[in-house]
Amino acid sequence: MNSMTATTDLVDRLVEHRTLGAAPRTELEWLAAHGRLEELETGDVLRSSGESVDALYVILTGHLAVFVNRGAGRQRLLSRGAGDVTGALPYSRLTTAPVEVVAEEPTALLRVEQEHFRSLIRECEDVTTRLVHAMLDRARDYNSSELHDEKMVSLGRLAAGLAHELNNPAAAIERSALLLRERLQDANRAARVLAGSNLIQAQLAALDGAFESCLLTPVQGVRSPLEEVEREEEIAAWLANHELDTALAEPLSETAITMESLEQLASSVHGPALEAALRWSAAGCVVEGLAEEVQDAALRISGLVMAVKGFTHMDQAAVAQPVHLARGLDDTVAVLRSKARSKSVSVIVEVEPELPPVRGFAGELNQIWGNLIDNALDAVTDSGRVEVRAQRDGDRVIVRVIDNGEGIPEDAKSRIFDPFFTTKSVGQGTGLGLDIVRRLVLHNEGEIAVDSVPGATEFRVALPIARDGDGGVPS
Repeated sequence: MNSMTATTDLVDRLVEHRTLGAAPRTELEWLAAHGRLEELETGDVLRSSGESVDALYVILTGHLAVFVNRGAGRQRLLSRGAGDVTGALPYSRLTTAPVEVVAEEPTALLRVEQEHFRSLIRECEDVTTRLVHAMLDRARDYNSSELHDEKMVSLGRLAAGLAHELNNPAAAIERSALLLRERLQDANRAARVLAGSNLIQAQLAALDGAFESCLLTPVQGVRSPLEEVEREEEIAAWLANHELDTALAEPLSETAITMESLEQLASSVHGPALEAALRWSAAGCVVEGLAEEVQDAALRISGLVMAVKGFTHMDQAAVAQPVHLARGLDDTVAVLRSKARSKSVSVIVEVEPELPPVRGFAGELNQIWGNLIDNALDAVTDSGRVEVRAQRDGDRVIVRVIDNGEGIPEDAKSRIFDPFFTTKSVGQGTGLGLDIVRRLVLHNEGEIAVDSVPGATEFRVALPIARDGDGGVPS
């Protein structure tokens, strides 16, 4: 096949190209004349991460896979097939490949060197326009993929933290339910004995007094193990002196009943009825306490669910609206509490009273706070401190996330918002968190800045205050 026939065949193949095929044939002939055909076999690497991007590739047949390594190993990002373009594009600022491109099957490409781009722009107006649209589509695809990946990472952290937070109250409910069954059985057995004891009104009043004393008298603080042992021994000695079952010492010591109440009951009720009265009182008091523990645990679970719902704003449309930041900041801290607790890190949230709502997307703002606070928790050592402050500054609200960690290395400060850049260890960071934060801040018409010295790193996010007439109900 002579060169003219080969060029004609190549132009005919370009006419069938999905992205460029509708361009004038003269422009496709220009591409064919200034490019060269390349063939890749399965597994061939078209471009490695870190290599310079110096040519346009028009994919004629086959399939390319795009891989990225964000610190946790090589991951498939997206793919390109026949009818797509890749590599350098007119007006693109991409100079170094952040990804690896590999042929997944035999692939034919038309390669046009970047040195021809000036002529391409001048001679091929229609092709240039289509390539610019392809560049915008590529940027959107990359952004969408990166945002999705970062959201999945955030979701994984959220799920892990939430599972840990829910496990504690769930375990408390299970433990309390088991003890409730045992104590109710004790109470039933004691009640049957009391029912056959024919207690007079004065004795019943003494019984009620003992029961109420253990409910109304608060336990002062949390007793130490030594104090618990001493209290149980004291009650056991009292029971022995009254010839009663000393096994009652343990359940009675779990209540707040006082020695004075025991004496008052013993002065009115005697014998087996006294032992049954003590057993019934102890069981009743413990049941009341366990029921309160179940209620507290259930409220904790519902509170966590509400915090997650508020954090994700999964029941609201993604439209800009007035957003009250206090709730979002509190919800974000709530879903990250287990991580803070695991490192014994104190997290302080201070929101200016009567802080006006900002204008933005509630779910995106919470993702900003989630990433910044999560990064701050990573930055501090055990027993560190993270502060979150929000206050008005003119027509804006400034949110500051401050940590007392080691600070950002000087040579990294100018790059922390770059895609795929991370100062974390391999496998611990995607390098996308702060890039996503920057994009979300810009999408919410805000600004972000950072100052960092050892012992004090501060991220500042400035957001516009909602104006009268901004739609929606404040979130």
